[in-house]
Amino acid sequence: MATTARRRLKRVAVVLLAAVVVEYLVLPQIAGARKTVHLLGEVNVGWLLAGVALIGAALVAYAELTRTLLPVSSRPSLGRMTRITLSTLGLSHVVPGGPAVGSSLGYRLLTNEGVKGTDAGFALATQGIGSAVVLNVLLWLGLVVSIPLRGFNPIYVTAAIVGSLLLAFVGVTVLLLTKGEEHLASVICRVADHLPLVDGETVAETLRHVAARLREFGSGGALTRAVRWAALNWLFDMGALWVFLAAFGHRTSPDALLISYGLANVLAAIPLTPGGLGVVEAALTASLVGFGATRGVAVLGVVSYRLVNFWLPIPVGAVAYLSLRRGDREPGELRRVAEEAVERSPQDTA
Repeated sequence: MATTARRRLKRVAVVLLAAVVVEYLVLPQIAGARKTVHLLGEVNVGWLLAGVALIGAALVAYAELTRTLLPVSSRPSLGRMTRITLSTLGLSHVVPGGPAVGSSLGYRLLTNEGVKGTDAGFALATQGIGSAVVLNVLLWLGLVVSIPLRGFNPIYVTAAIVGSLLLAFVGVTVLLLTKGEEHLASVICRVADHLPLVDGETVAETLRHVAARLREFGSGGALTRAVRWAALNWLFDMGALWVFLAAFGHRTSPDALLISYGLANVLAAIPLTPGGLGVVEAALTASLVGFGATRGVAVLGVVSYRLVNFWLPIPVGAVAYLSLRRGDREPGELRRVAEEAVERSPQDTA
């Protein structure tokens, strides 16, 4: 089993290497060699450094979002929470089922910090779903502004449908948990009792705990703070994309930025590749060109942005993880999480 996992991990590494070659060597050639060289010679380094700083600010905002969702008594410091965020993000960018695997590692790291398992699970689940809701709201705002100014585009229908389905799902889930908690718990308990190795009462008790946390979370100011940090995370990251494009001389309008960024990240939620690798790049480049950017600028701006947004967290996350696990007697946790993720991936057909 270990040999199979190692073999699959090597294949993942080969795929990622091929993606690097395509993304950073082939795409700039498509943009036009002469034009690309000309743009590289005129790049504004100050803008590039500002983009890196904005992505760092987005990561800190995301870490603070997680802290907001945890009980005050068991919250890690912002520094440790940022390192946990970097660790999970880096892992999610290199293995199949990225976000789910990252959440698994995040759960283990949070419980190692003394956070109760139910609280850690609630925070990670709410963090992911709530952040997606905020992104879709931002995308809708972009659509509301853009349609009167630029006219209707058929691709907007996809964004509207995906956003509506997500918002409806979240709304129904919250309603069931906060208003029909006992009925839902009894139904889930009966279903879980028929599943092997699953204790229905334990599942129901976990559900009641989540419902209680939701009511507690919504009754105070924690909800407002969580929405604020989720919005700041997206806005900082979106601002970084704008800055990387500006470094090559293109100033994207706010509505074009919102729609391009929102569509790319909504599509990236489909678990085709780790971290939406390839999907985000293609969607961003096509959207930005559609909104008036030249292909050379769009490719170089997106490639520069993704170099920091996607690739840089991998080595930085590894360092952050090692700093968290320094002195640990069981340093193989990260490897075990990665191997479990590979084992759950589709079997080889060869």
